[in-house]
Amino acid sequence: MKSLARYMIVFVFVAAMIGCAGSKNQRSTGEYIDDATITTKIKSAFASDPVVDALDIKVKTFRGNVQLSGFADTSEQAVRAEEIAEGVEGVESVENDIIVK
Repeated sequence: MKSLARYMIVFVFVAAMIGCAGSKNQRSTGEYIDDATITTKIKSAFASDPVVDALDIKVKTFRGNVQLSGFADTSEQAVRAEEIAEGVEGVESVENDIIVK
């Protein structure tokens, strides 16, 4: 019975340690702030651009990688949105998933 209790204690300890392990999908606070800043800069640039309709395009940023999604009236708008995003400081890559209506 003592042996079973020892195994249970070891099992609980190991399980607790696994729960403390980091994840590749989690960002540090600094990375989260950097990504939020990139997203804000891109959305601001969209709002001031005469070609892009800022309300129809969504921007998500994860570790400097930007994903654009939503709808554009023309392919020119979709391309322009990608160009704007690529020009923002801190952007590593841009995935343009904008659908042209």
